Amino acid sequence: MNPTDVMASGLAAPEISVWHMFWNASFVVKFVMLGLLAASVWCWAIIIDKTLLFNRTRKAMDRFEEVFWSGQSLEELYRMLNERQTSTMAAVFVAAMREWKRSFEGAGRSVMGLSQRIDKVLDVTINREVERLESKLLVLATIGSSAPFIGLFGTVWGIMTSFRSIAASKNTSLAVVAPGIAEALFATAIGLFAAIPAVIAYNKLQAEAAKQQARLEGFADEFSAILSRQIDERIAA
Repeated sequence: MNPTDVMASGLAAPEISVWHMFWNASFVVKFVMLGLLAASVWCWAIIIDKTLLFNRTRKAMDRFEEVFWSGQSLEELYRMLNERQTSTMAAVFVAAMREWKRSFEGAGRSVMGLSQRIDKVLDVTINREVERLESKLLVLATIGSSAPFIGLFGTVWGIMTSFRSIAASKNTSLAVVAPGIAEALFATAIGLFAAIPAVIAYNKLQAEAAKQQARLEGFADEFSAILSRQIDERIAA
């Protein structure tokens, strides 16, 4: 046999496909890979859900502001919204109007401190709506910060396993070392695959949540000023 053929056959690169790397990895590395893939799927589910939620919320606030500033009576708007399940800006409006009506339409009128009570109701409602908007975003932050280290753990474990195999076989050729190292590094690649979209999406969604929170607080301040003027007019009358 030609010596060149012998060297070529001895140095033939083994198969290093994605499936081959996963299947030949140790149990611990497989567990890490599967966990990171599950985390990646979870991240994308949250990203899609939150993107759709923020789009719906933004459109709902646009529609509500258009109706609110159209000159429609506050009483009519309250009666229309009170019978529905409201959220974001409409929920803030309904909560404030409900406190307003309780104070003026109850058995005993309780006008003293009404402005402070309305402000507290507005703050509580805004906090509740912001909490709904920001729910599950912490999952993205957690996965984004921890996934690379989990993948690195799988890599370290895989390299340790490869070194033990090298020591047992007493063969340090690249053809023997490369597959094990590639399988180990694959865990880090999956960790980055899960972490990078999670970090980017968390920053983008957190900024969107802060923008919508500022919009809610701005409306609450304007509506509180409107109700405060009406309270002063009623007291003066």
